[in-house]
Amino acid sequence: MNIANRELPQQAALAQMHATIEHLVPSFEQRAPAARDARRVPAESIAELREAGFFKIFQPQRYGGFEADPREFFRAQQKIAEGCMSTGWAGGIISVHAFQLALFDDRAQQEVWSSSNDLISSSYAPMGKVTLVDGGFRLSGRWGWSSGCEHCDWVFLGAIIPDEGYRTFLLPRSDYRIEDTWHSMGLQGTGSHDIIVEDQFVPDYRTHKQMDGFLVQNPGNHVNTSPYYRIPWGQLFCRTVANPAIGASRAALRLFVHGARNRSSNDATKLAGDSHTQEIASRADMAIEEMQALLDRALERMVGCVEAGEEIPIGERVRFRYEASRIIEKSVAAVGELFANAGGRSVFLGSPIQQRFLDVNTARAHVANNPTGFARNFGAIQLGMPNQDVFV
Repeated sequence: MNIANRELPQQAALAQMHATIEHLVPSFEQRAPAARDARRVPAESIAELREAGFFKIFQPQRYGGFEADPREFFRAQQKIAEGCMSTGWAGGIISVHAFQLALFDDRAQQEVWSSSNDLISSSYAPMGKVTLVDGGFRLSGRWGWSSGCEHCDWVFLGAIIPDEGYRTFLLPRSDYRIEDTWHSMGLQGTGSHDIIVEDQFVPDYRTHKQMDGFLVQNPGNHVNTSPYYRIPWGQLFCRTVANPAIGASRAALRLFVHGARNRSSNDATKLAGDSHTQEIASRADMAIEEMQALLDRALERMVGCVEAGEEIPIGERVRFRYEASRIIEKSVAAVGELFANAGGRSVFLGSPIQQRFLDVNTARAHVANNPTGFARNFGAIQLGMPNQDVFV
């Protein structure tokens, strides 16, 4: 069987996944208030995403996954976020973790993908205290913002090893506890609670060196040889926490247009025939297209490089990192204008367009979506200075 024929079943399965997710979007939107109130993605939504294959997009084929082009993931995540940004955010973060796990030592991959619940949450801030011991490390600490953690039996946690640098540590549910802390203004349904670890042993093979990810010299590259695993891990994760805002922006524009078309009001600025309302809709549409273009251009270039067996130039990686952080800024501006001009009903709790406004502004608080440092690094390398960021 030739390569093209071998790929047909996967292509059909991915097409079915996208069709299923498209069908599920109205359900995610209907459950959004319940997700907000419960401060977690509904279990039925996670089950549906699992059944659709969303969590297998980055999983290696040898473990039953799609091992797919990352553009398949970002397309699906964005669509989920159109229905509920919390579901797109938490579900997407859980799903993208399969990519990083594929970079780990194969023993870690075997442990997770042979378990009954192979979903992984994370908190990458280097908050852990690490002690070197025979065969690995002892880890303690508290980490915040672990989105979707209540649905997962594994977690990635960040810590700095003295005299070496940053690593990601993989722990099973038995080695940590979740503390309910997530009371937020937006993205309420992500359930991004704290993770607490008290002096647990982590074997060396269940860690991933940040420098291995930067250099694209990961232990997992020896067993997972698809070119897609040669894309730097940081480039995929940073887009995972930006991409849902594009879906949420599309939903906000849809809600704004629906309101302008169907509401009668004494305020002429709220009518579909008003020129100011028309300008707002056109600016939002263009902003969404610009965000999409930033995402698509970078992914196309990175996929093209690795498929050709080429390294992605460091200057481009730094620029792509800055571009990803600007997606949220564009979303905040576009959704903010839509919300500000959506009418009096938008200020009442439970307003769907208000929820999108709160969600994208909460996403802006994630460190990966703050463009300041990435802008400085990009400007510095243009001026001949060395790169200062290894998560690119």
